[in-house]
Amino acid sequence: LSHVGTPRLAEARSRYLPSTGRCGTPGSLEKKLPEAIAEVLAMFPTSRPLRVMYQDEARFGRISDTRYCWAKKPTRPEVKGMLIYQYTYAYAAVSPQDGRMDSLVLPEVSGRCMQIFLDEVAQRYPGDNIVMMVDGAGWHKSNDLKLPENLRLLFLPPYSPELNPQEHLWDEMREKYFHNRAFDSLGALEDQLVAGLRALEADHARVKSIAGWEYIINSISNAILNYRGDADFLAKALTNTATIWYQRVA
Repeated sequence: LSHVGTPRLAEARSRYLPSTGRCGTPGSLEKKLPEAIAEVLAMFPTSRPLRVMYQDEARFGRISDTRYCWAKKPTRPEVKGMLIYQYTYAYAAVSPQDGRMDSLVLPEVSGRCMQIFLDEVAQRYPGDNIVMMVDGAGWHKSNDLKLPENLRLLFLPPYSPELNPQEHLWDEMREKYFHNRAFDSLGALEDQLVAGLRALEADHARVKSIAGWEYIINSISNAILNYRGDADFLAKALTNTATIWYQRVA
């Protein structure tokens, strides 16, 4: 493969994971995921430690999400409701290996905003080669995307949101920061969204407990071991997962 500094997506088209049908399951991917990651690993022009990230977007708006809540007897709690069609979007990617999460709040889902997010994540990890798992949304496959030199995309099977641990972090966000809340303005909602994202980004242990699925971590280790590259590349790639791998084989 030929590589350039900022390859177009069409020139460095990343692989789809093999389809598991409409109901993909972790069990059906355990043997396929390491090979798929290893294939993408071979596309990087420079040897660096490997970081696998799962990416997704979520919409947050001024439509209240009313849920049951605890209250002292005989109090009957009242919750303010709202039905206003104003929205903003959160982009996030999580590293199951170490619980790192990176996010941005952006006004729309589009190729333009996806490019901003990819560039930001790549700049935050200049010393890593990033394999970013994404779904098949149109803006993830835009030919106008220019992938950073240290980032490649790997597409999840269609109709398989259950394979993306970032979905569970959105559930955590909505439960802890948005249930039974109403906002006077879109700015107030964005402030709450930023506060929730910052809290998750800072709490690596909580994020890892939600997103650190065993089969994903094992697949990353196996992908590195299965990669047929030079010894220096393998040694550097093992840096990020050495602790996990040695614990597993000890």
